[in-house]
Amino acid sequence: MSTERVLPSYWAVVLTASGANFLAMLDSTVTMLAMPALAREFPTASLPDLSWVMSAYAVIFAALLAPSGRIADTLGRKRIFAGGIVLFTLASLLCAFAPSLPLLVAARALQGAGAAVMVPASLSVLLRDTTPERKVMSISLLSAAGGVAAAVGPGLGGLLVEAFSWHAVFLINVPVGIALVVAALRVLRPAPATGGLPDLVGTVLLAAGVGGLTLGVTNGTTWEWTSARTLACLVGGVLCLVLAMVRSVRHSSPAFEFSLFRGNRSFTAANVVALLYGTVMYAWLLGAVLFLTDIWRYSELEAGLAQTVGAVVAAIGAVVMGKVMGRYGGPRFAAVLGMAAHAVVPALLLFFLSEQSAFLTIWLPASVFVGFGIGATMMSTMSAAAESAPATKFASVSALNNTARQIGGALGAAAVATILQSGTDAHGARTVSSYLNVFTFCLVLTVIAIVVAVIGLNQTGGKRNGGQVPHARPRHAVR
Repeated sequence: MSTERVLPSYWAVVLTASGANFLAMLDSTVTMLAMPALAREFPTASLPDLSWVMSAYAVIFAALLAPSGRIADTLGRKRIFAGGIVLFTLASLLCAFAPSLPLLVAARALQGAGAAVMVPASLSVLLRDTTPERKVMSISLLSAAGGVAAAVGPGLGGLLVEAFSWHAVFLINVPVGIALVVAALRVLRPAPATGGLPDLVGTVLLAAGVGGLTLGVTNGTTWEWTSARTLACLVGGVLCLVLAMVRSVRHSSPAFEFSLFRGNRSFTAANVVALLYGTVMYAWLLGAVLFLTDIWRYSELEAGLAQTVGAVVAAIGAVVMGKVMGRYGGPRFAAVLGMAAHAVVPALLLFFLSEQSAFLTIWLPASVFVGFGIGATMMSTMSAAAESAPATKFASVSALNNTARQIGGALGAAAVATILQSGTDAHGARTVSSYLNVFTFCLVLTVIAIVVAVIGLNQTGGKRNGGQVPHARPRHAVR
């Protein structure tokens, strides 16, 4: 088969998988700048009530990632991937036209479910239909899409709300979702089912455990950390996770893939780094937007646009480090370099940040370093996880890696709220010092994540099938 026929097919698969990943990650952050408009739309709603517009998506997304990954691996990635996009698109439409806050929150929960279904399958459809020499580049492009979505979300949200209304934040997903469904049905090859559904009881316990932990962490500041419902969510979540793991050890079709962790230091380290850096990334993104609007008095749109430089650099960083990693070093090299670049920023801000706006001299270079760190680190942790597992488990691998990052994101957002709440002045106003505490938190966790990456991640690749890369499809297999 000629090269001309192969390349368009490859890029069609990349665009389809990356588009779904972009949509899901975008909706984790794009709603942030719509909150003031939602407060005006629903004036009788309290701030805790409004926060459920974001929490409902985050909690359901995190809770269903791991079960959805197992289902995609067993029932076939194409049907699960397309089904997830359909659910996400329909839920986006419901969000846009929700007449009340409770219905909007319910539609956001459906959106989270759709995202949880399509994200794990996106890595699977990409890697299963990609030749070995393109796997690292494919992962870097998928990571670039996620990194850009996380960084560009606030800016895009602010732009849509200011130019149109909060409804546009959700309506923009609909045409993209329709295009992705059509592309998935035309481009992707079906994969045969490899077994029945995973253990139903274990799956419910796993989802309840992750959901409970995420719910408790997300609302801990609002509910108070020592309140009965916060403790019930946290303790109940841990208990459900323990029961799910115990059951998975003994079940023939487990809900939780223990085999991916057993004797696999690089895979374990990749998920620990994803958890730690996910905490840092979301804490930085939220803390940065709040700092720009609170201390430098930027508008929501200006604060969002100030983050777009980091979004562009995140995409470039993921692609560039994908090439560098493939030639000169493995996931450890890329992860450490990316997180070191990020760590430079909060370290310098401790000395140079002030109440005086200094976009060109402080914020622009900071965005460049953070953007590179996001792109390189997301790509390297996803690559390390994928390289450490057999090809038949790609969706489960992606689900566990994204679950770790989402739980980290919930922890990061909760940490920002807690730190800022305890760092106000005598008049209850936040100061530069309170934001420096947030950035110090980011610095400390980034250093810990670097240590984990140095100790645990492989330098030249992961452990897959006993260290051997599985038999790859010939180049003509990409259709």
